[in-house]
Order: sequence, then C-alpha cells, then structure tokens
Amino acid sequence: MKSSLNLDRRSVSILALAAALSLGVYLAVSAVVSNLGFPLDDSWIHLTYARNLALRGEWAFIPGVPSAGSTSPLWSALLAIGFLLGLGPYLWTYFLGFLLLFILALLFETTVRKLAPTYSTRWPLAGLFICFEWHFVWAAGAGMETLLHSLLVTVILLRLSTPAPRPLTLGLLTGLTVWVRPDGLTLIGPALFTFMLMDSSAWRVKAQRVFIFGLGVLVLVLPYFLFNLSLSGHPFPNTFYAKQSEYADWQMKPIIARLGILLLQFFNGPALVLLFGAIVWVMSFVRAGQWGSIATFIWFAGYLSIYFLRLPPYQNGRYIMPAMPIFFLWGLLGLAKYYSQAVTRSRRGPLRGAGATVNLVIVVTLLFWCLGARTYARDVAFIENNMVLVARWADANLPADALIAVHDIGALGYFDRHALLDLAGLISPEIIAWMHDPARLAEHMRQQGVDYLIVFPSTYPELVAGTTPIFSASGASAVLMDAEGLSVYFWK
Repeated sequence: MKSSLNLDRRSVSILALAAALSLGVYLAVSAVVSNLGFPLDDSWIHLTYARNLALRGEWAFIPGVPSAGSTSPLWSALLAIGFLLGLGPYLWTYFLGFLLLFILALLFETTVRKLAPTYSTRWPLAGLFICFEWHFVWAAGAGMETLLHSLLVTVILLRLSTPAPRPLTLGLLTGLTVWVRPDGLTLIGPALFTFMLMDSSAWRVKAQRVFIFGLGVLVLVLPYFLFNLSLSGHPFPNTFYAKQSEYADWQMKPIIARLGILLLQFFNGPALVLLFGAIVWVMSFVRAGQWGSIATFIWFAGYLSIYFLRLPPYQNGRYIMPAMPIFFLWGLLGLAKYYSQAVTRSRRGPLRGAGATVNLVIVVTLLFWCLGARTYARDVAFIENNMVLVARWADANLPADALIAVHDIGALGYFDRHALLDLAGLISPEIIAWMHDPARLAEHMRQQGVDYLIVFPSTYPELVAGTTPIFSASGASAVLMDAEGLSVYFWK
C-alpha cells in the first residue's frame, strides 16, 4: 500500500528505523565516551532562549533582559515545545533531530524515484544514504537548526527545478527559511532568476510572478526584521554582525587557502565519490536549458563562495551543510543517468560498473558514518568537559552577585545564574565594534565591574597574562581533545 509520499509502508518504516538507529548509535557512543550532550556550545544558547520562552514567556537569554542573540528564532521556538512538555533539554531536541533526518531521507527517496526511472530497488537506498551520511547524523544530534535549514533549502531548490514552480509557495518558504537562518535570503536570487527565464512568457506575466513571490517573502521576512529591530535596533540578530567581526582574520587569508579548507570539509565523506555523478547531472540540465535547475546550481556555487569568503567552514562544516543535500542528489541522479545510458549500448559492462559504484558509495558512507560517531562523541565530550563543567562549577562556587565576562555563553547561560558580559557580542552587541582590541576590551570590563573572566587562555592571552586561574577544566577533556581547558580567572 502506498503512502501519500508514493512510498510503500515498508520503505517508510525502513527509513524511520534507519534514522532512529543511526542517531541512536551516535548518542550511545557519546554516552560511553563522556555522557549525553551536544557537540556545540551554541546548542545551549538556543536551549536557553527556548527555556525562557516556554517557562517565562519572554525572548531573553538572561531572564528579564530581552536580546537578539539567537540566530534561529524558529528553531528556539520549536525547542521551547520540549520544555512545555517537560522533555527538555535532551529528549525533545533529539526527537526533533531524528524527525528532520527521517523527513530529509523521505524527500531524498521520493525525489530520486521520481527523477530516475531506472531506480527501482526494493530497498530505499537513496533515503538510507541520507540516514547514514555522517554530516546529517551529526547535525541531527547537535541541537542546532542546521538540519531544519538544510531541509527547507532542499525543498525550495527542488520546487524551483519543477516545470511550473509556484511563486507564492516559494515566497512563503523562502521567508520561512529566514526565521531559521538569515542566509535564507540567498534563495531570493535563484527564485527571481527562474521566474524571469523559465519560459517565453510576456514581461507582464514574468513581473506578476516576481511580484507574487516577493509578496510571499515579505509576509514572513518583514515581521522577522521588526522582531529583531524591537530587540536590538538592527534588522538581523546580533550573531549576524558578531560572527563577521569575530572572524575578520579569516577574511585576510589567501583565497586559495580558504577555498582549500572549504573543499576539505565538503568532501570529507561520500561527496567525492558522487562528484562524477554530480557533474553528469549538472551538465544534463544545463544542456537542456532547465532554468530552474541552473538557478539551483548558481545558488550552490554562490552559497559556498559566501562562506569561504566570509566565515570559516569549521565545526565539521556545519555552515555549508545546507548545500550538501542538493549536491548529493545531483550525484545519485547523475550516476543513475550515466549507467542507464550506458546499458542501452551494452549489457554486462555497465551493469557491473553500476554495481561496483553503488557498493563503493555504500562502503564509503558507512565508513565515514563510523568515523563520524567518534567525531560526534569527542565533540560532545569537549563541550561537556569544558563549557558545561565550568558552568556548573561557577554556579556552585562564585558569589551570587558576581559579573562574569565570558566568550562562550551557551552552557553558562543555561546552567549558571550569574550576570554575564558576552565577549563574543551575542548578547552584549556593544562589544562587536572593538572585540579585537584587548586594551579597549579590558577597559570596558573594568567600567562594567567584571568580577570573573571565563575563557580559553589562548583566546585572550593579553587579558589573562600574569594571572593564575582559580579553576580550570582539565583531565579527561584536555587528554581527549589534546587541547587546553576552559579556565576561570579572578578579574579584579
């Protein structure tokens, strides 16, 4: 019996079980290495906003102090449901990750079956590929908006590639992505490109499409701008400005070096095996003059370019993950197209080649899935044994009226109850303009009456010079990650 997604119940059940198993293994490995948690301190920023929204009815990181420090208001709102249900911070967050991984796998499987007639395997291999692609499993357990953004971006790009994309639907979806990440605005470009070139309609018809699309975007983007303006006086969240200032040094690196690092992150997995297929598929829709598909390729190249020019693709390339699903889709479709065409010319050779390629994709995907579980566990251990450990210590040992200056605010905001001065500028945006000036930073800290400083020693060597930490996260974390521990300094 077919589901509404044109998949039989067996395939849907397989993908649901595979997504649960894949994420479950990552969580289990993490629990064995250290304990359950999240691989990024930013995850705790979202959870802090979510908890305050659910339990206090306010959009604030520090209770009673509204701020625009959340990159993804929609994601924080979804996490808030977990606290209303008594399932936060872990169970509900992991469930959302599983659900998004499962839905992305369903989307992948149905799309490949629709666009590749020769793909008729009994097992939903395309969907299973997503369930075990390590970047997406890592993202599913990260407690971040990455997978939600990846899903929405993929849906929009696929709709753009259809013969008759609907302007209003695409406008609303594009506006929705901005509530997940500000870079959702990049999807406006390919949409306009498609509506202007998709056919030979009169200019009046094309202008009407653009107007309807723009109206759909504004319906959701305008409230987003007003939301941020009411909190900070700026149209975008503080993170939009803080990250660009924080990573100004990255923008000074040679372009070749930046590009090399980005490619290393992107192809750290099965992407390299699928590169040939992606080239085949891109060439096919370029030759056919499919303007919607061409627009998706332009977006793909532009999106990666923005990040390697402005921000480092660090933390396992989480910023560029939204561009991965469409690339993987091109890769699988291109391989299916290449071997189906080859089969029409000869029978045995191409079939053997197709089988070998499928096996190679499976082996590489599973190999990196295993390596990814180790990476995920180590990332969680780093956060748990640094940020979370120090936050719990600070809450238990520092005076209740102390003001703490800190660079990584996530876990401290969630587990500690002290007032914070954010050296990264997410909830203290006044710092953004001179966060690279240690003397000005120190002066501001003195003016604000900072009592304690919590940083990694190498991050602010000028601020901690000549001082001895009163507490330092070390031991398991430092040995496991081969890194220094987060330290607490008496500032005054």
